[in-house]
Amino acid sequence: MTSRKKRAARVGLFIFLLLSCLGGLLAFVVLVDIPNRVAERFGPPAEELSLPERLYYAWALFLNESKLHAPSNVEDDKVIFTIGNDEPTSVIIQRLKQSRLIQDEEAFRILLVYSGLDRGIKAGQYELSPTMDGIQVAHALQKGGRVEITVTILPGWRAEEIAQALRLSGLLESESQFLKIVRQPPAWEVLKTLDYPLSLEGFLMPGTYIFRRGMTVEQIIAQMVERFAQTLTPEIREGFARQGLSLYQGVILASIVEREGIVKEEYPLIASVFLNRLRAGMKLDSDPTVQYALGYDAHLNTWWKNPLKSEDFKINSPYNTYINAGLPPTPICNPGLEALQAVANPAQTSYYYFRAQCDQSGRHVFSETYEQHLSEACP
Repeated sequence: MTSRKKRAARVGLFIFLLLSCLGGLLAFVVLVDIPNRVAERFGPPAEELSLPERLYYAWALFLNESKLHAPSNVEDDKVIFTIGNDEPTSVIIQRLKQSRLIQDEEAFRILLVYSGLDRGIKAGQYELSPTMDGIQVAHALQKGGRVEITVTILPGWRAEEIAQALRLSGLLESESQFLKIVRQPPAWEVLKTLDYPLSLEGFLMPGTYIFRRGMTVEQIIAQMVERFAQTLTPEIREGFARQGLSLYQGVILASIVEREGIVKEEYPLIASVFLNRLRAGMKLDSDPTVQYALGYDAHLNTWWKNPLKSEDFKINSPYNTYINAGLPPTPICNPGLEALQAVANPAQTSYYYFRAQCDQSGRHVFSETYEQHLSEACP
């Protein structure tokens, strides 16, 4: 009897140890192995999930993985999928299924919750394709939701400022791509009508644009130059000629007027001052040309240093109109329509000087003589 009891005890111990091992193995699989596998394939779970939720959604994702990797359709017809403001995630998932953009609603919902992507879906338009799998669709819905991107380019911006605005809007990967083309323009047909400028600085028309996501840098720049060419009407061209200016010279002067002026109704007066100076053989003495020559000021975080110091006016640059007579070699910014029209149709004045009024209004006081100009200085 004793030996039987011993054998039974050994069997019981073996079964206990076996069950303990199986339990440990099962616990390892449940608590460690499967969650780790899912994390490797789908990334870590959302931090907001509790431990039981992480385990549940990791297992659910593991069991539904095949439904997420396969595209819902092999056709390559792209679909514009629109998500409304405050639209519930459940409704979005249902519509994705109805549009044949996902294969399984529940599997897609599990992926969104596990990854925390359900909180990153934004209203807007998305360009999706049935050939995308569920994982690709889920991440595509996090990218801002805009097929078309609206960008406003302000008059008076130089090319670097435009490049920055385009990059921040998500249209450019790097500003250097944009600037390289601006400084070395391709042989576009439109440039024939603009007398083949050596640089596109000055010919990037300010205004509001709607660019389609995925456009190349060349297409973006070409659209801006095309609009400039359309803005440069025969009347403006003829106006430049009446002032004794070539097309390029007219754009250069317009760029200076754009940076000098604040109140647009003063643009024709400012243009008249510079034209009078050019005809008299005087230097233009324009602060913005010095600012352009100085370039980016890292301390002030601007391309247009203000105020300028006395040593700034001594910078050795062809753009410094305090030491060089005539126009600078290229435009110093991209002028708007009002500045172009002001140069083409300037006010008829005998002014040679102007300075800012003392009331901070942005307006200027115009003078015929240097003595009068000095007398208008602020106290």
